Amino acid sequence: MSLIVLTSASGSPGVTTTALGLALTWPRPVLLVEADPTGGSAVAAGYLRGQLVPPEAMLDLAFAQQGGDLLETLSQVSITLPGSQAAFVAGVRSHEQANSLVPLWEPLATALRLLEDTGQDVIVDAGRLGLAGSPGPLLEQADLALLCTRTDLVSLAGARSWAATLTDRFERAGAAANLGLLLVGAGEPFTAREVTAVLGLPVVAAVAWDPTAAAVFSHGAPPPKPGIGQRMAGRSGIDDTALVRSLRSARSAITATIRDNTDQLHVSESGGAP
Repeated sequence: MSLIVLTSASGSPGVTTTALGLALTWPRPVLLVEADPTGGSAVAAGYLRGQLVPPEAMLDLAFAQQGGDLLETLSQVSITLPGSQAAFVAGVRSHEQANSLVPLWEPLATALRLLEDTGQDVIVDAGRLGLAGSPGPLLEQADLALLCTRTDLVSLAGARSWAATLTDRFERAGAAANLGLLLVGAGEPFTAREVTAVLGLPVVAAVAWDPTAAAVFSHGAPPPKPGIGQRMAGRSGIDDTALVRSLRSARSAITATIRDNTDQLHVSESGGAP
């Protein structure tokens, strides 16, 4: 089981769309946790088009944490996203509830790690950094924390100070390898190498800037109609879009990075022995 947390420094670079897209294309059972303290579930309102009202999952988990029933309640408040093997835990409905969740984040991180026995990976949408009630402990305990950003100058300027802050925080915890960048629209205009030079963090993965396909995840827009070849192969129209192809590549890069980090940790713990 891997705990993967996506966050952003400013604006709307596509954290929720990317987290949801990764979950829906993940090859193993996966739990998508909406930990954005902004309020108002973007997944429920967008991808699910308001047709499915999720439970007050985060408040239920906060109460369960006080009673010691967090892991059991986590299973109860998870819903399956239609047409997938991805489970989903919805975020708070109002930003006014965010501060009440602060005591939840650390025990929730521990509970999510206990899902290893079930073979589930976990993807967390942590929203924007610096907001009241932000899930800092989830970010800090992640197997891989990804700062998501566009590659234009305005986005990079907004991400620069947070990249430095996170780098310092992870280095002091001895977990520098667990932090990286996820680019949305690499090369538009700056390349991964140029972004790394500005932000001082490695680019782990990138997803395509593909507004039409992204709208399927972010707003529940109808997917593109499949061509004849796709229908014959039993594939949907969105399967071969630039966004979904890049999500598959990002998934491979993310899992490879976590695997490499784990291998390096084992080598370090064994004193460098093979």
